[in-house]
Amino acid sequence: MSVASAAVAVPAVAASPLADPLPVIAKRNFISWRTMMFMTVAVVCSLRAAPTMAVYGLASIVLYAVPAIVFMIPQTLVSAELASAWPGGIYRWVTEAYGPKLGLLAIWCQYAMTIFYYPAMLAYVASTFAYVINPNLASSGLFTAVVIVSVYWLAVLVSGRGMKAVSGLSSAGAIVGTLIPGIVLVGMGAAYLIGGHASAAPLHVHDLLPAWAGVASLVLIVNNFLSYSGMEMNAVHVSELKDPKREFPKAMFVAVGIIMLVFILPALAVSFIVPASDVSLTAGVMQAFTSFFGYFGVSFLVSPVAILIILAMLGGMLAWLAGPSTGLLLIGREQGFIPPYFQKLNKRGMQMNIMIWQGVVTSIIACLYAFIPAVSNAYWIFEVMTTQIYLIVYLLMFMAAVKLRADQPERPRGYLTPALRWMCGMGFVSTIGAFAIGFVPPSQFHSGGTLVYILLVAGGVGIMGPGIPLLLDRYKKPHWKTAASSTGTETRVATTIAPSGTQAV
Repeated sequence: MSVASAAVAVPAVAASPLADPLPVIAKRNFISWRTMMFMTVAVVCSLRAAPTMAVYGLASIVLYAVPAIVFMIPQTLVSAELASAWPGGIYRWVTEAYGPKLGLLAIWCQYAMTIFYYPAMLAYVASTFAYVINPNLASSGLFTAVVIVSVYWLAVLVSGRGMKAVSGLSSAGAIVGTLIPGIVLVGMGAAYLIGGHASAAPLHVHDLLPAWAGVASLVLIVNNFLSYSGMEMNAVHVSELKDPKREFPKAMFVAVGIIMLVFILPALAVSFIVPASDVSLTAGVMQAFTSFFGYFGVSFLVSPVAILIILAMLGGMLAWLAGPSTGLLLIGREQGFIPPYFQKLNKRGMQMNIMIWQGVVTSIIACLYAFIPAVSNAYWIFEVMTTQIYLIVYLLMFMAAVKLRADQPERPRGYLTPALRWMCGMGFVSTIGAFAIGFVPPSQFHSGGTLVYILLVAGGVGIMGPGIPLLLDRYKKPHWKTAASSTGTETRVATTIAPSGTQAV
């Protein structure tokens, strides 16, 4: 991956209601389209979603392909245009189009979804860690809750040491904890079938389409929207390409192909050896590794692989822990939406007060695992809440893109999305569809009934989504506005990643 340096002139931009948050620079390091492609793959790919789709077997191919076309591609191309014209991320884009109140809603939802994301992701870590010490603990709610709380607060301590520590750990985890185990899992799955063993999932042509048993049979596809989300974060680097109009689409379409392979092939490998009725949404990957390693006579590798996967997930958590909370910090300083107490930084420039209070809420939510009978059910509820809240961000982004193209056509853009209205329309409709389906319990959910499920999801999304921004706007104080944050802090906002990702760029 080559990086060339060259001096470039930065064009003047039209007047804007917001000051550009990033400093104007005289020189810029250009990146190749291959670098952009690999950055995108590293940010989005994860093994965590494999068990979720493994229950569909061969149909997971279609269920991954559809969201990629109707959601991931529009999300990526639209965000590239916005990022090339308005540095600063989702808060800047929505505020430019609709004002600071909806801008607050956008960045808050991006921040708030992590409150549900951490328990869901760390439940996966807990189930994986159980295979290091005792696989039976993977279904223990108490064990899961203890791991979530312990690991979260350890991550807060690490994040408090600054972004250098965060970026180093997250980058290393991405490579050793996702790519290596993924290749091993797929290789063993192929060898298992070549060896003459029957797949636990049917492999006929007609199995490419998911069996229809009502809307609930398709609900797990909503998880794929979360798997593909976050590519808008990487779009901030579009201006670092020498020829964005040609190179960015090339990088993204190659990345889409690779990402789909990374998602689909491990899911199929899990389905080959673990029957759909036995797949755990949190421990499915380790179930497959345990079975494969047992078949090939190398069961001693279970623990090392589990540790590698844990490293990858912890790296992704560290990156996200430092990112969206920084966005909330900037809002507080610019608009006075949060009290000065939450705007304070430690000596390494980290917003510890925000992360600590977020940890209190996360710990309370984590304790629910100890009281919900099935860990997989709790995992799915938090996963859906995460997706629902994040989908609000995309609805606002697609709306903002159309409005800004109409209202500020003269604004210099390093990249123009082809057929913008059509792309935004497709992305908006698919996002609305995923949001609606998210309130239907999946066929694998067996706890509490439909009404309880809907109330849990709607209550969590309503309170943690638009509910709190309304209160922040209602009770904000003019004297809560403080001086603009440092360049380093602003840069961290522009380089945060998605929840499904594994590293900071």
